[in-house]
Amino acid sequence: MEEYAWVIEYLPQGRSADLKTEAIVQLIGHNFFTLLEATAKPESVISIGQKVYIGKEQRNEIARIKGKLNFSQLTPSAKENISTVIKSIVHERENDFIAFINKAAPISMRVHQLEFLPGVGKKHLESLIIEREKKPFENFADLKIRIHSITDPTLLFVHRIMNELEGKEKHYLFLTPFSTTRIF
Repeated sequence: MEEYAWVIEYLPQGRSADLKTEAIVQLIGHNFFTLLEATAKPESVISIGQKVYIGKEQRNEIARIKGKLNFSQLTPSAKENISTVIKSIVHERENDFIAFINKAAPISMRVHQLEFLPGVGKKHLESLIIEREKKPFENFADLKIRIHSITDPTLLFVHRIMNELEGKEKHYLFLTPFSTTRIF
């Protein structure tokens, strides 16, 4: 379950088609990249890219979680904002993603987990494995210095997470495939 989420859309007047006028927030979860829709408390100040608490304790900005969304249910504005917000999440969780690179393992004789990252083919894979065997990567800056051909490691993860959210991937590394069951 997500404790924190990031705002990717804020509709202070709700949707025009809704009978009830309430502020709607579309969110992406901090840990599992769960897409959610919630209602905002009337007195709250909300902005795109803001990290908000959505756990079970007292919430400051969010009144209630309405449910999960799939990518197609996001507003056009949320779809525009989501990659920028994912980039912020990846930066904040840099240690988790570096740990993934340092610990990723082969899935079969022919396929390695790192190859599921966009742009990582056999050549990058070999470089990553050789370098991490010498010394585990410390952060994205260290990765960029040691693997020159990867200019922005953040984008490897942003693109992969976006593909998983859009349902373009057969295997999921960073999120659980969309299900219609409620999590709250």
